[in-house]
Amino acid sequence: MKTWFRSMFLTGVWLLALVGGLSGCGQGTEGESGEARPVLHYFTWSDYVGPEIIAEFERREQVKVVIDTFSSNEELLAKLQSGATGYDVAVPSDFMVAMMIQQGLLQELEAQVMPNISLLEPHLQALPFDPEGRFSVPYLWGTVGIGYDSDSISTAPDSWSILWEARYQGRISMLNDQREVFGAVLRSMGQSMNSTDPLVIEAAKERLLKQKPLVKTYTSDHYDQLLASGEVVLAHGWGGQVARAMVERPSIRYVVPKEGATLWADCLVVLKSAPQKALAMRFINYLMEPGVAARTSERLRFASASRPARELVSPAIRDNPAIYPPLDQLARLEWMRDVGKGIRLYDRAWTELKMQ
Repeated sequence: MKTWFRSMFLTGVWLLALVGGLSGCGQGTEGESGEARPVLHYFTWSDYVGPEIIAEFERREQVKVVIDTFSSNEELLAKLQSGATGYDVAVPSDFMVAMMIQQGLLQELEAQVMPNISLLEPHLQALPFDPEGRFSVPYLWGTVGIGYDSDSISTAPDSWSILWEARYQGRISMLNDQREVFGAVLRSMGQSMNSTDPLVIEAAKERLLKQKPLVKTYTSDHYDQLLASGEVVLAHGWGGQVARAMVERPSIRYVVPKEGATLWADCLVVLKSAPQKALAMRFINYLMEPGVAARTSERLRFASASRPARELVSPAIRDNPAIYPPLDQLARLEWMRDVGKGIRLYDRAWTELKMQ
């Protein structure tokens, strides 16, 4: 899927943000008729939109869409905070939406010109990070759980505890994402993944230190390939990426542990500094068209937030619990939240885990 490092900003990210500003944003580009076409700047995750979908919008609107990408929510925010302007639409994750609202970076949406946002799945309405849906539209969503190879593990695991079993030493991968890794161990302890209790976080770190010798790698990028190749038989990860491994290795399965896990959503937003606000809202409405949303879901193997899109995707997508979680799982899922100053506790514990 993508690399989600929910930590303090790294120096390299800041340097990237400082030198990577946009040039010529908001300006027109010349069309076939010689007239200037409006330009929409779309800031999104790598490989997160099909070129044919962009081309169709360009034809409809007689515009040019320029895509720039980021690899983490922190990189997205750092670039905006450094003064980069000209972006129109961005795709932050749930907890980052809350931070961007607090910092005044988002434009309030005009629902009357975006009818497709009324077609959201019921459980993706009135979300904790934007309860009234004033600033964001859920786009793609899913869960974090365990991908496993059923050829090596015949009984489906139902608990995070399997990631601590010594017999799988060297054949386990964990996300390289501090909040997700701590989220898994906190839920296994019966705690909220958003805990800011120093004693609880310290206890979680100790459990992760005991697990570390069993872990082959911490990665958020290629664990689907590790699963598909058989290098690991257990992978902590986002369901959609595990679903990609299933295509190459049919014995791969996915479970959400009984103790609970993360429910996540990547969202479409219009930036307050957007040069093309009206066009940006039409673009979001277009991406949320059921047919367009279904094509995106098919390509990326992530669930669409569009309710009608669920019925348009193929049964192989709709019926795969790694992509579309069964609705009876929702009660044990938890949204990752901005923990404010509590992030310092996670930063320190994560650094200590990685250094030992």
